[in-house]
Amino acid sequence: MLGPFVHRIDPIIGEVGGLYLWWYGLSYTLGFLGIYLWFRRARGRLGFSLTEVYDITLSLAVGVLLGGRIVEIVFYEWDYYQTHLLQMPAYWLGGMATHGLLLGGTLGTFLFCWRKKKSFLIVADELVIPVAWVMGVGRLGNFIDGQIAGAVTDVWWAVQFPDLEGFRHPVVLYDGLKNLALIPLLLWVRRMDLPRGMVFAHFVLWYAFLRLFVDLFREYRVESFGLGMGQIINLGMSAAGLVLMVWLFRKNRVTSITLPLSPVPDQAPGYTLWVRRCCFLLLLAFCLMMPSDWTQDVPASYGKRHPGLSHSVFYPPVWR
Repeated sequence: MLGPFVHRIDPIIGEVGGLYLWWYGLSYTLGFLGIYLWFRRARGRLGFSLTEVYDITLSLAVGVLLGGRIVEIVFYEWDYYQTHLLQMPAYWLGGMATHGLLLGGTLGTFLFCWRKKKSFLIVADELVIPVAWVMGVGRLGNFIDGQIAGAVTDVWWAVQFPDLEGFRHPVVLYDGLKNLALIPLLLWVRRMDLPRGMVFAHFVLWYAFLRLFVDLFREYRVESFGLGMGQIINLGMSAAGLVLMVWLFRKNRVTSITLPLSPVPDQAPGYTLWVRRCCFLLLLAFCLMMPSDWTQDVPASYGKRHPGLSHSVFYPPVWR
């Protein structure tokens, strides 16, 4: 029988020009690329032009990066950041919150739909399936970085994480499997004759509700009512998903609507498409520089695992 696993995986892919590339950051790069490819394939049934495929991917990505960072700072690391204000935009120092990624991605998608006069519910129903895949596979990036550990346990699949005592639940893998398990559920809901937006509502509900149980194996700092901040957000998100489902049923917005059967040709000048392509490539490259851990822990944790690493790589002199 397999025994407990000692985590010795190198979180760094390599170095380019003095910048370190991280497996965690690669999960964002592959995730945004996957969402772009999904929308490119689905643009016929959504009536999107290729320019709009780039626009929604970029809008969603910016929302994800801003939302993940802001929620991490405000809800989890404010004690640190209130005295390190200049480090707030330093993504290469680590620090992203999963609930913030979802909130920011939703707002980014909504803003795209508002500007382009698209149905948010139709687009969201299409989006949540690749998002469930991205959130599942992306948890592998967290595990490779070795930074999200569960409670101490003696189960045979326990993992000893770097810089932590004892063998622990690989809770990040539990959450990844949970996210992947949402995909067949969402595909089944999409085949049913339900109000449009219901696939999105199911994702919001089940992502958070099932995570309530996954996070029982995680060590949270207690904030209020005996719950950690993550669990409080899970409860609020579950309630929001349930309320959205009830509202959609009451509005009776059915899915039997006419959608375009072919992509929309681009009307914008050709150079605008190239601008978007360049921005998208820069986004994918930028994400590679992002580690996963809390900002103040990155130099200590990774410095121990990579003794030759200079802390100046993480902290530019003005911020040290």
